[in-house]
Parts: sequence; C-alpha cells; structure tokens
Amino acid sequence: MTLPVPIKESDSSGVIGRLEGADDKELVRWSRDGDHSAYGELICRYQERIYATVYNMISNHEDAADLVQEAFVKAWQSLKKFKGESSFYTWVYRIAVNRTLNHLKSPKNRRHMSLNDLDAGVENNKDLVALISHQTPRREAKLAELKEKLNEALQGLSEAHRAVVVMHDIQGIPHDEIAEILECKPATVRTRLYYARQQLQGLLADFLG
Repeated sequence: MTLPVPIKESDSSGVIGRLEGADDKELVRWSRDGDHSAYGELICRYQERIYATVYNMISNHEDAADLVQEAFVKAWQSLKKFKGESSFYTWVYRIAVNRTLNHLKSPKNRRHMSLNDLDAGVENNKDLVALISHQTPRREAKLAELKEKLNEALQGLSEAHRAVVVMHDIQGIPHDEIAEILECKPATVRTRLYYARQQLQGLLADFLG
C-alpha cells in the first residue's frame, strides 16, 4: 500500500481550506471514511517532526524516511482501531518510535551515528556548550570533538536510554509526552533519562575532565 498523496496547492475546489481549518479529530474521522486528502493533511502536519526524531535516533536519512513511511502506512491501516484516547500525533509518533527501536535492536542496523548531521544540532544544547566553552578560545574545534565523543558515548547506551535522550535532550519533548509515547510512567522516563545522563557523563569524563 502507498500513502495517500496530499492535494496540491493548485487545487481550486476549496478542499485545501477545509482541510487546513479542520482539527485532527475531524481529519481522522474523514480519513476513516476513506478521504485520502484528509489523511494527507495529517501526514503534512506531522511527518517532519516525526522524521526528525527517527533520524536523530538512527542517523541515516534513507532508513529514517522508510521508517516514517512505514509508521504512517501502519497508522492508516489501523485507523479504524484508533480509539482517540491520545492525540493522533502521539499515536503515530508512538508507532514510529516503536518501529525505530525494533530497527535499532537488529544487529545489522547498528549503524554509526554522526551527530555532526543532527537536525537539532548539538550547538543548540546550552548545557553541552557550557561544558567546553571555558576550556579554550577554539570553541568550534572543541565542540566538533565533543560531538564525536558524544556520538561514541551514545552508541554505548541501550536503545531505551538512547530513545529518551534523543526525545528529551535533542527534540525537547516533555517527560509526560515521552511517557505517553512509550506507554510508561513519567517517573520511568525520568529514571531512564537520569541513568542515561549518568552513563554519558561517565563515558565523557576523560574528555570533559
């Protein structure tokens, strides 16, 4: 099955305005009735945000695109089972994250991550920048080295710990929302994040010390 294709900007039927003005619940209801344009609007609203998270977890553009496509296809196929207990975004995001975690668990897919190409950019993480800004005026060189070391450290984390680091520290997703996505308690997210940061700190100790 292929994904529904969003209608083009040149459409003059007034459908674009109707879809853009609709909330997610309406779009889901129309999609269930077979309206591909409505589902195309849902894809347009959330595919970039979901892609950013998936890519930051696996650092491979082609695989990330495939996983996001698979997530939206799976959501389309399961749409009639969607009860609306969470938002559509949270639901499809959960599907994408779970597929990505399964992808990461496969030995053949344990690829080398490159934080130099992360969309969010480590340069925007104030805590990481602060750790090295006082050490040398050549901050850019140190920052590049830090990203390489952080890349290696992330590879040492379990998939579950890497997921919460990416979602919270890189994507900026709140604890409660991550908990809803991963279907666990917020306290579990905080615990995983705490231990992941402790592990990263230990793995980076020699570089930052």
